[in-house]
Amino acid sequence: MFRGSYVALITPFRDGAVDEAALRKMVNWQIESGTHGLVPVGTTGESPTLSETEHKRVIEIVVEETAGRVPVVAGAGSNNPAEAVEYSRHAQDAGADAILSVAGYYNRPNQEGLYQQFKMIHDAIEIPVIIYNIPPRAVVDVQPATMARLAELPRVVGVKDATGDLARISLERMAIDGEFSFLSGEDMTAVAYNASGGHGCISVTANVAPALCAQMQEACQSGNYAQALEIHDRLAPLHKALFAEPSPAGVKYAASLLGLCNEDARLPIVPMSEAGKANVKAALEFAGLL
Repeated sequence: MFRGSYVALITPFRDGAVDEAALRKMVNWQIESGTHGLVPVGTTGESPTLSETEHKRVIEIVVEETAGRVPVVAGAGSNNPAEAVEYSRHAQDAGADAILSVAGYYNRPNQEGLYQQFKMIHDAIEIPVIIYNIPPRAVVDVQPATMARLAELPRVVGVKDATGDLARISLERMAIDGEFSFLSGEDMTAVAYNASGGHGCISVTANVAPALCAQMQEACQSGNYAQALEIHDRLAPLHKALFAEPSPAGVKYAASLLGLCNEDARLPIVPMSEAGKANVKAALEFAGLL
């Protein structure tokens, strides 16, 4: 099973191009800090504004630099099923341990359409598939009955739940038999999600607080929710500050303060306001990270 703190990796840029040196530096820092897995080229990795060549190259770099030390779950989604299959096959060929496959945004399929797209992707590869359910961005919502149906496919092994609905995991757990990785897609509710039976989080905040995020997840796994809540309280202002303006502007600014990479993001994401930057800096200081 996939469990623990998985980082939704940012994609660093320099002079408009992917900053490969910074990306390699971040991969090593994450692993050395205790992160349990890496998720490149997801929402936080600015996948919508990466070219196909950049998308594939980022995954190749992350897999190469990770060198099997922790799992790599490659973002491989698209609202175009054929493109999603192409990215999924590339991730498999590059050596990724699994893919993260997002619900079909913009097209607004019904539940049968969602199931058939995920099944098409599943059938095209031989590595595990984690379903990325994020209705606030995708508009469509993979309902619990559909998730249970998908879980019957042998290589659909988990969900990144970014619904923001803490009741969702209970409904899915009742509907799904056997092992299934329930991963939160929302930092602020990650501890509460685990308390309801979750196994971890695909975290934005882990880009800049990998050790604390990993320690929090390990505390949850050992049943020490008092310790997990203590860490959560240190990180809560940072969770809030990073998402006060469209992501990943906040986390990229935070990463720049830590000397990890530039704060550059691609349009339509613009730099944080000065007030937003001040809040991010204050939250890093409150967490003891700066």
